[in-house]
Amino acid sequence: MKGQTNSKILSAGLQRRLRNAPTDAEMHLWRHLRHRQIEGCKFRRQHPFGDYIVDFVCLERSVVVELDGGQHTEAADSQRTHYLEKAGFIVLRYWNNEVLSNTVGVLDSILQTLKARAAPCPPNPPLEGEG
Repeated sequence: MKGQTNSKILSAGLQRRLRNAPTDAEMHLWRHLRHRQIEGCKFRRQHPFGDYIVDFVCLERSVVVELDGGQHTEAADSQRTHYLEKAGFIVLRYWNNEVLSNTVGVLDSILQTLKARAAPCPPNPPLEGEG
């Protein structure tokens, strides 16, 4: 992630302001994503990447979770998603009200994506004297 973040974003302190003033949906979802509660994956919140600050990201599996409220525009979200996907991320988008009213469904969707992005375990080599 080094060198990929726009210095204007970092110098403005925007990510800190966003972390200190989360929406209800962000606080609710963060309670479930923090401390490696899902699939043992570490999530970061309000993480800078390029010209954007993503709501939640699991860098191990390259999964971004974005929460959308009334302030989001479809064109801007589409451009942001394209940028992140080009960088190798899977972007999951949920409406704030969906996170609050269907938390189990949202968490299940995130879990399935994390499982799909897991690196396959290499096969065990045969024991000495076998094979």
